[in-house]
Amino acid sequence: MRVQKMQEETVIELRGANVFHSQSAGRRLTGRNYRRLGEVALSDVNLLVGRGETVYFIGRVGSGKSTLLKTLYGEIPLLEGEGSVAGFELRGLRRRDVPSLRRKLGIVFQDYQLLTDRDVVENLRFVLRATGWRNTGDMLHRIDEVLDKVGLRNKEHKMPFELSGGEQQRLAIARALLNDPVAILADEPTGNLDPEAADGIMRLFGDIAAGGCAIVMSTHNVANIQQYPSRTVRFSKGRIEELDINSIFG
Repeated sequence: MRVQKMQEETVIELRGANVFHSQSAGRRLTGRNYRRLGEVALSDVNLLVGRGETVYFIGRVGSGKSTLLKTLYGEIPLLEGEGSVAGFELRGLRRRDVPSLRRKLGIVFQDYQLLTDRDVVENLRFVLRATGWRNTGDMLHRIDEVLDKVGLRNKEHKMPFELSGGEQQRLAIARALLNDPVAILADEPTGNLDPEAADGIMRLFGDIAAGGCAIVMSTHNVANIQQYPSRTVRFSKGRIEELDINSIFG
């Protein structure tokens, strides 16, 4: 029973995975045949992330943090080792199954990646339509729910350029929450924010994790990790290792 419970609670699992740079990951050809080019970005990656956990990825630029995140959401194929995310096996994941995987995840970028020609509601409605929602009333209800969660309920008709950096990132997080993901993968989500806005985003992620959604976040912001300590994985020289963050910060 305990093993089954652990399996149910596991959102991300990598076992002996070798992760390739995006520009060097071979594309699947036919059947089980594929080709590989270039060098491995990360070797022998072993990682478990459960529901409601927050895990920080830290390391220098180019150390493989973003590459691993891209592998987790299916942009880069996993060619060696084993891995599963949200119930999807990454090894041999078909291109046509990637959208289904991403519906189980929320993805947040440093530069927000909002639709600049649409207001807040239409940014969110676009994602709902693209992921299969059709009923207008259901869509508006879900939009209201996520805007309440991220503190943008009074900004429905603002354009992205009318929002502060922190508000734009909150909108990006609202977009990530639309389909009730089991995990959010965030790539430097506070990198473009001032300390006050960054603190607000970190507290919001804490609330989301408390609701059972896993948060995996790459970051260079050591102050945020110190203020909101959690599991921390360091990327260095093509390897990852989990740090004892309590012994570092006291």
